[in-house]
Amino acid sequence: MFALPEAWVWDFWFADDGERHHMFFLYASRALHDPDARHYRASIGHAVSEDLVHWTRVTDALVRADAPAFDDLATWTGSVVRHPDGTWFLFYTGSTLTAAGNVQRIGYATSSDLMTWHRSPDNPVLEADPRWYETLADGQWHDEAFRDPWVFRDPDGDGWHMLVTARGRTGPADDRGVVGHAWSPDLRSWELRPPLTEPGQGFGQLEVMQVENVDGVPVLLFSCLAQDMAQERSRTTTGGVWAAPAASALGPFDVGAARQLTDSSRYSGRLVRRRDGQWVLLAFDHDGPGGEFVGTIGDPIPVATSDGLLTAEAAHTAC
Repeated sequence: MFALPEAWVWDFWFADDGERHHMFFLYASRALHDPDARHYRASIGHAVSEDLVHWTRVTDALVRADAPAFDDLATWTGSVVRHPDGTWFLFYTGSTLTAAGNVQRIGYATSSDLMTWHRSPDNPVLEADPRWYETLADGQWHDEAFRDPWVFRDPDGDGWHMLVTARGRTGPADDRGVVGHAWSPDLRSWELRPPLTEPGQGFGQLEVMQVENVDGVPVLLFSCLAQDMAQERSRTTTGGVWAAPAASALGPFDVGAARQLTDSSRYSGRLVRRRDGQWVLLAFDHDGPGGEFVGTIGDPIPVATSDGLLTAEAAHTAC
């Protein structure tokens, strides 16, 4: 388990330098008292491990910028990839408050060693486009959801793709969650594209997405709690980490057929491969026994595939 006595820890993501696993995580001081206040005080911390169990905290990666900036409120969830020239890119969500509400956009920082990060002067590189994505002006959601960038190489070598937590512009307010999509030839310049899924799949938002090929089975991983689901789906579950069938890394994704890997005791799941080749799931501890927010990151949970579906060998497995 990874825990900080002075701070809550929640969303996280990984990079592998060939010798150590690097975990980047959101954290905020418990001196806030109210765990819901953590979102507007989030910084990006950094820890390293050889086994995904025992972690050593190192220097933080990023904190919020001085105003005015796209990330002058908080720095939120992202992903890390390595350019062919050896440069590491940390894509992350920048949050800012406007008169209309919270707006989320995507930026990046670079590093030569995964330890010291420098923001791009071109930030932000992506934001919600009302041609395809809901914005605050639509008045349907509590914020402008455009966050949690998951970046990966094109399977056929044609540049890079980014999946984004976003919302479509049609349908009931609680059922507009979509897989946002952008493409880049070089990781520096980005072209926003229409979403890879349609609204109406039962989720108001698909948080902390990740796409992986687990033992030959493509899977879309995301997280969603009951309060952010369509009403009909929320009647039967507390929510948690979900896995949706995928035809490939770029879909089609059957979000409506997603199955729970955990209940709400664990959230923001990430798949990662250990040195022995075994895929495991890590998630942060969300709900405690009394429903209280926990804010620690649990140990790895083995996963497997059966009949084309991802399963998790977890004590908190919901189905």
